[in-house]
Amino acid sequence: MLITTQDNFADYTITETLGLVKGNTIRARHLGKDIIAGLRSMVGGEIEEYTKMLAEAREQALDRLIAHAQSLGADGIVATRFTTSAIMQNAAELFAFGTAVKLQKK
Repeated sequence: MLITTQDNFADYTITETLGLVKGNTIRARHLGKDIIAGLRSMVGGEIEEYTKMLAEAREQALDRLIAHAQSLGADGIVATRFTTSAIMQNAAELFAFGTAVKLQKK
């Protein structure tokens, strides 16, 4: 599956637009990790617990985005974007979306 944030691929022609595809996940912070993160925030530097949590959330949302595109028979996804939103205290959604397309090599 080819994926880009651009509107097209340099080496491929879009032959068909299949529509919007999406994938999301909602993650909650872990109390134990919050305590460690709080301590790290007092001394500065990267808060590795949150970095890891968000990286895992992005990968899961991207995997679900790809699965949705594959279910439509897509070869690629263009105009891919990520967004986040707070769902409740200590929980956030990571949402990935784009346009599923059929491709042909130029």
